[in-house]
Amino acid sequence: MTQSRRRRRVAILGSTGSIGTQALDVIAQHPDRFEVVALAAGRNIELLREQSRRFGVEILATARDGASGLRRVATASDADVVLAATVGSVAFGAVFAAVERGIDIAIANKELIVAAGELLTETAAAHGAQILPVDSEHSAIFQCLAGEDRASVEAIVLTASGGPFWRRSRAEMDGADLRSALAHPTWRMGTKNTIDSATMMNKGLEVIEASRLFALPGNRIKIVVHPQSIAHGFVIFRDGSVKSQLAAPDMRLPIGYALSYPERLPDYGNGRSDVLAALGGGASDGALHYEFERPDPERFPCIPLAYEALARGGTLPAVLSAANEIAVDAFVHGRVAFGKISEVVRGAMDRAEAVELSLETIELADRKAREAAGEIVRAIEIRSGNHSTC
Repeated sequence: MTQSRRRRRVAILGSTGSIGTQALDVIAQHPDRFEVVALAAGRNIELLREQSRRFGVEILATARDGASGLRRVATASDADVVLAATVGSVAFGAVFAAVERGIDIAIANKELIVAAGELLTETAAAHGAQILPVDSEHSAIFQCLAGEDRASVEAIVLTASGGPFWRRSRAEMDGADLRSALAHPTWRMGTKNTIDSATMMNKGLEVIEASRLFALPGNRIKIVVHPQSIAHGFVIFRDGSVKSQLAAPDMRLPIGYALSYPERLPDYGNGRSDVLAALGGGASDGALHYEFERPDPERFPCIPLAYEALARGGTLPAVLSAANEIAVDAFVHGRVAFGKISEVVRGAMDRAEAVELSLETIELADRKAREAAGEIVRAIEIRSGNHSTC
């Protein structure tokens, strides 16, 4: 007689966002494997209530509950795995509290790994918790490294779609409007991540993430632009072999892998048994063509900014991440032009010093970077005649 599998208990920080809702889609497809035990959302209370009813969840938190609400969702629900799908630094305390209790973290929060990845991985190792990447690129590298001797790795390669502006000139991008910046050709993401894709800051942040997750320096982490978004990452080995993970551009796949690790979920979606569909094509495709191109740091200056922050180390990645949040928010609200996002980040980094990492120094660097970025945004508004007293 086969013993029934115990369902994995899942808590989600950021349940009403893009990653959170897709995670619940995956969980709903596999009710025999997962149980949702706690949910935290921002201000979309109506959707949170609907999710609570749908999955029978009693432990809930919203933005009004603050950091204590997030911590309660992460630690008081007896979860096996916490999906960290919030944006920004709001959930840092909750995630660290869960890791200190030995709870696995499925991490979809770029800012957390960028700002505090070294501390988080050290804390996880000390308490027996696993950090499981959810970003498609880091999930790809994680899968490619499974069973491999890390000493045999020469470099890892993260792929980028190029976003909506890959074929645009710098002049065209500088004055791009919000609607154009949100018109991502491949992925369905939230506003912040979609704008980061348009600037390619997302790829710079992912380089820093990869350095933290896989313990490699920046010079061994590469980027290639792959508009089809089918090959999500590569590992180059010292003997010249290259290993890649390919799949259709569907975030539910890496989400499902992180939640079910080390197992794989049964075939998710339709048509995976068709070879071209499994390689990312459509059901009617007769052929597939993959393109790989070098990134252009002149048109996308956020990429070298991220490599610089990683090289300077300490709290500089936290400064980069925080300043970028302020810059993206200013663009979204019409306060600065698209082309000024990198200028805001550059200015905040120039004002900052790399300080040794601790939760306290990260929090201070984050706050100062936001203040500096805010001042730079206001200066840009004044220069452009777009200054508001609001």
